[in-house]
Amino acid sequence: MEDIKNKGLDNVDLQLLAILQREVQISNAELARRVNLSPPATHTRVKRLENEGYIDQQVAILNQEKLGFDLLCYIFMSTNIHQEKEIEELENSLKTMTEILECHCLTGAYDYLLKVVIRDRQDLNQFIRKLNKLGVSRIQTNLSLREIKYSTVLPIEEKQQV
Repeated sequence: MEDIKNKGLDNVDLQLLAILQREVQISNAELARRVNLSPPATHTRVKRLENEGYIDQQVAILNQEKLGFDLLCYIFMSTNIHQEKEIEELENSLKTMTEILECHCLTGAYDYLLKVVIRDRQDLNQFIRKLNKLGVSRIQTNLSLREIKYSTVLPIEEKQQV
């Protein structure tokens, strides 16, 4: 693993990132207290981390079940499309589908993996029909029965700060 410090991050930067990814609503004053900096210096560092792209965005993570999205699906998808322009059109179409939480281009037996949130089986059927209109050659849908672990926290640990 590449040394994190070679990327221009010091221990305070890593502490800030570790705290912010767990407690996005923490006040600047409390954040400054935890990393032993003044509030203005802390604010400046956080803004630098945002500007340099270490912090992509700060969001509220909603409870999908409470909002009526009962099905979390992982859809493996293959396509016979090989022309760059057509692949770009397919991927742009996938980006616009609000049901898709994540989309990954893969190596191996399938071309794409989609993480999809759907309200019910009827919506899943309609969603798969939308996918089929994009030139998909093969789809394998897996439903999540229960979530064992979910995290958005990257493992920024002290041992990586060498």
